[in-house]
Amino acid sequence: MLRVAVRWNWRPLTSLPLTRFKRRTLNPRPRFPTLKLFCSAVDGDLNTYLRCSMPQKNPLRVAVLVSGGVDSSVALRLLHAAGHSCTAFYLKIWFQEDFENFWSECPWEDDLKYAKAVCNQVDVPLEVVHLTDEYWKNVHYRASGHRPVYQVSYIIEEYRCGRTPNPDVLCNTRIKFGAFLDAINGMGFDYVASGHYANVIHPFADQMDEPSVLELSQDMVKDQTYFLSHLSQSQLKRLLFPLGCIPKDEVRRLATKFDLPNKDRKDSQGICFLGKIRFSEFVARHIGEREGIILEAETGDFLGKHRGFWFYTIGQRQGLRLPGGPWYVVEKDVKNNVVFVSRNYFSFDKRRRIFRVGSLKWLSGSPPSQTSQLQCKVRHGPGFYNCILQMEVEVDGQDETAVVRISEDDQGLAAGQFAAFYEGRTCIGSGVILESWDDQSFPVCAKALEIARMEDKSKIGNPVKIKVKPDNLQEVCDSTELASKAS
Repeated sequence: MLRVAVRWNWRPLTSLPLTRFKRRTLNPRPRFPTLKLFCSAVDGDLNTYLRCSMPQKNPLRVAVLVSGGVDSSVALRLLHAAGHSCTAFYLKIWFQEDFENFWSECPWEDDLKYAKAVCNQVDVPLEVVHLTDEYWKNVHYRASGHRPVYQVSYIIEEYRCGRTPNPDVLCNTRIKFGAFLDAINGMGFDYVASGHYANVIHPFADQMDEPSVLELSQDMVKDQTYFLSHLSQSQLKRLLFPLGCIPKDEVRRLATKFDLPNKDRKDSQGICFLGKIRFSEFVARHIGEREGIILEAETGDFLGKHRGFWFYTIGQRQGLRLPGGPWYVVEKDVKNNVVFVSRNYFSFDKRRRIFRVGSLKWLSGSPPSQTSQLQCKVRHGPGFYNCILQMEVEVDGQDETAVVRISEDDQGLAAGQFAAFYEGRTCIGSGVILESWDDQSFPVCAKALEIARMEDKSKIGNPVKIKVKPDNLQEVCDSTELASKAS
């Protein structure tokens, strides 16, 4: 059950039942009810910054998700400046509770302190929402089948299988704009807002049957439509993103103008539900460690050991601790717990332009009418590929899949990650990248595969002394039968 409490001091929280949460009385109006009054209080004209905050609408009742960071705080103040009646909500995630004993102080306490201080500046009420059970129990369907698995369990299981899920996409879909949206459904809010860098275009009042549209934000580097690409149309229709019309440097400037308590706070770079906890700690806590070997893909040379293949993803460079690099993870043998690496990651001809996606979800509710002139993101960031989408239907007719052909080579595609699709500036949906792409995987020597299959790896001996990178690594591998030919 969802647990909620208002925390005005730092003593342990007391859980409140959901029924009481739904009956809370909200402040009917903000302290600054008009745009004109607030603009004069800040710098004379905020109209430019309010385009994504619906200032033309009658005062709306908006539930604003705050994290204690600058982005969500500025979003709250912009909605308040637009004349809307706001209530702030801080989502206290299960995992932070689970790790409290590992910290000298609660890892989320600073976040909540800043969130409270921001709200106090303009008398906006703040609620603390506990999502412990929801994080464990929210259902997600595996791309390779139809068996339901739970939010955190899904992430853990995907890593055990050698895939790399995207927790932030799942968090937005199932928690922030899933379980939370459901919990406040009867409380009379018109919209839910957050500090995401994205823009939602809602239809006019006389065209409410038309779908809402998710568009790229003004800041292409910070744009977060990739993380929102798996939402449903019913979710999208209830969302506001005030920062979608503002570049990041202007958000920082607004934080200073508003004199926010957290105006100088650094941006969080972590995964949404982990807070200050490192992802390696999360993986180690729930999967554990198991020693394995690292082999050079082109030669089969034994280079070193690792703590478990699940700590590594295709294209990873950091954390290998090998001299003479840079080294990159190019393949993983899940069955034998072997990680294959290469220094030749970006120079092989065998790079993928074709892959498959499953668990497709379209923001409009239906597939695009044309699939030959789309754009695609295979990871968060400003980069796009032109792509062609060829729709497929599984034999049982249950799970829609598609073949994606991108315009350029990409060797960092990771099974379990999401591919988001666009028509111009409009994000139209996304799917989960499957491992059954084309046959152009990174070539691993037959010698390396043979060593990986050895049951007693103590016979391998000590790691080799890593030499300086050869001028032409392809010549090294020409003397050995490649895995793609051997199979």
